Amino acid sequence: MNHSPRLWTVLSCSLLVASLGAGATACGSGEKNPLSVRPYDAGEHVAFNQATGGRPADPDKPLEVTVKGTTARITDVMAVDTHGRRLAGELSAKGDRWHSTVPMAAGVRYTVTVSTEDERGAPGQRTLAFDTTPAKKVLKVEFGPDEGKYGVGQPITAELNEPVKDKAARAIIERALVVDTPDNVEGAWYWVDDKNLHYRPKDYWPAHSTVSVQSNLEGVRISDELHGAASKPLKLEIGDRVEVTTDASSHYLTFKRNGEVINTIPVTTGKPGFSTRNGVKVVLGKQYFVQMRGDTVGIGGSEYYNLPVYYATRVTWSGEYVHAAPWSVGSQGYENVSHGCTGMSTGNAAWFYENITEGDIVRVINSIGEDMDTFGNGYGDWNMDWKDWREGSALLKGTQEGRNPMDQARLRPQV
Repeated sequence: MNHSPRLWTVLSCSLLVASLGAGATACGSGEKNPLSVRPYDAGEHVAFNQATGGRPADPDKPLEVTVKGTTARITDVMAVDTHGRRLAGELSAKGDRWHSTVPMAAGVRYTVTVSTEDERGAPGQRTLAFDTTPAKKVLKVEFGPDEGKYGVGQPITAELNEPVKDKAARAIIERALVVDTPDNVEGAWYWVDDKNLHYRPKDYWPAHSTVSVQSNLEGVRISDELHGAASKPLKLEIGDRVEVTTDASSHYLTFKRNGEVINTIPVTTGKPGFSTRNGVKVVLGKQYFVQMRGDTVGIGGSEYYNLPVYYATRVTWSGEYVHAAPWSVGSQGYENVSHGCTGMSTGNAAWFYENITEGDIVRVINSIGEDMDTFGNGYGDWNMDWKDWREGSALLKGTQEGRNPMDQARLRPQV
């Protein structure tokens, strides 16, 4: 069988293309591919339901883009606000209408790019920038503690300027409070009340890590007429893993740093009727000198005291400290004689004061006193079981650990 005529045809076409240059379209139709040309201005083909004529858009109304009496169709709409957040939307099957499916943010600027194509498949494009009206009522978030270096037990706090009770609104807020933690650190927000949230990991923060938190609520619709406001982000540096355990029955305090016991100190804790609270507490602050008076904590009569106290490390708002108590040195290591504080010699208190920092863990065991409150008297957050802590989250409540989208995203292997 002779294949030479077919071979000649192929070679002829190839030679012709080579002679005409790379841009020639020999052996083709001679027409340009519509997708290879620059998009035409589709301004006359599309219309917006608001944000026209220089007027700001109402964020409580959906944004809608439609085709104006032509055979063109919409192929894509991208709407992005000042903060880089994309507005979700839905395009009709015919390509004649697109509308947003979530509320727009208030008080921000949107840039909307509409892509179209005509009946020949030629691409068009229209870009519109507009502002949205400011919110009538805003929700502000203030993070705590102050930026700085803390121990591994320091919770993050978020205080709202407006109470939020609705579960759906709480979920919006919680989703927007982003905590950037070290890899594989599991954590969650807990709603202490309608205006206060705490965030802690399942276990203590890793030593020598960095924790950052920010709010993405600015402009976001939370409920009717309530939108999020800008918030100052927060960054914490976590120091050594310091864990202090005070055994009220043996009258000794054990100081561990990064898993190693570095000091054991004889102490005295609260006597009967004034017993020190059991449980995990977090160091709230340090004061070189405090004038301690019984009447400030409701103690009077024969138990009243008015003493100058040095090297005072505070662990509850109600007045529980670890401090120098030179008047009780004879009892330290043997019996409990204080009004609830943990007392030690001046030399040991000075050492403790220099080696402890805000956010470190101070745990009391074997006291006949009550348990440390979870909230309201300092940071008792670590006394709550992790399963119960998750139940205080608007996003995690009622979900099984590791089975919800938040956990899956956190546990997904890095590629």
